[in-house]
Amino acid sequence: MTLILCVILVALVFEYINGFHDTANSIATVVATKVLSPRQAVALAAFTNLIGALWGTAVAKTIASGLVDTKVVTQEVLLCALLGGIVWNLVTWYWGLPSSSSHALIGGLVGASVAMAQSWSVVIWSQPDAEHWYKGKGLLWKVLVPMFTSPALGFFIGFLLMGILYFLLRNWKPRWVSSVFGRAQMVSAGAMGFMHGTNDAQKTMGIIALALLAGTTDGQFEGLPQWLNFLRVEVPEGKKDFEIAMWIKILCAVVMAAGTAAGGWRIIRTLGHKMVRLQPVHGFAAETSSAFVIGLASWLGIPVSTTHNISSAIMGVGSAKRFNALKWTVVERMAWAWILTIPVSGGIAYLLVKLLSAIGVIPSAVAS
Repeated sequence: MTLILCVILVALVFEYINGFHDTANSIATVVATKVLSPRQAVALAAFTNLIGALWGTAVAKTIASGLVDTKVVTQEVLLCALLGGIVWNLVTWYWGLPSSSSHALIGGLVGASVAMAQSWSVVIWSQPDAEHWYKGKGLLWKVLVPMFTSPALGFFIGFLLMGILYFLLRNWKPRWVSSVFGRAQMVSAGAMGFMHGTNDAQKTMGIIALALLAGTTDGQFEGLPQWLNFLRVEVPEGKKDFEIAMWIKILCAVVMAAGTAAGGWRIIRTLGHKMVRLQPVHGFAAETSSAFVIGLASWLGIPVSTTHNISSAIMGVGSAKRFNALKWTVVERMAWAWILTIPVSGGIAYLLVKLLSAIGVIPSAVAS
């Protein structure tokens, strides 16, 4: 029981870090264009993230039951998975690199599970659905394919939308453009925060649900007082998935909002100032494009990266102006962080499981 509570606590720490790490990406443009002050942008993002986190559970179900075999997921596995993601998040935050908390968590979960099972067979690579591909499970369709297609879509939509706006606004005076899209960007920034909540907050919900499912399966909640029955998580007979309890949704949403309120200015500077110079119309186009892609992914239950999508949308918007408007050295640093996130966080989680096994924290019968 103590270990389960530790896992939940570390999961909430991850969610808090996600709040100031990934949410910084969602508000970087509205701060960079000076439509909102940093304090106002953080307040907007915290509120919209809170609402978005309570909206649906498709992504949480993917994390909880669609990537690895739940039979091998113990509290130790979840703890190491979370720590792997947290370490990588803090490293990239320190260097101001907008990497993906989503992929850090997924990498940690896969790495820890493989270490525990001592086999790659524990990973659900691909389980296509008879009706639609997006209803299937597996790392291929839910993580790897979207890891490339969602940023590409964000870039394309950002480029296209900005091109259309350039054409439509070609006879407008600059001050009119700034005035109109300064107001419009408050709406697009709110939409961006909401969509971030629908996707990112749900990943920690899935981890907590996994921890409680493992505890229920192992009988760790036997003998608890009746008022603690809310901790039990069971998959109904004949079903592959389970519902995410409301208390888990609220807890994760509130913690993410608190993390958002802590800020994340290193990453905001990278996205909003160092990569390309933004005006309100550019911020509106980037936020609208990214919000659309993230919203589509959340509806399909695909855990995409907010970081990748807003970054690629900003690149698309900047490229519509001119390709040399982008500072490609900054883009290159970001790309390396994207590429390394899953393997590095997975490697950290893998080594943590092996270390705990070597010192006897994890029974040798489970992992040796």
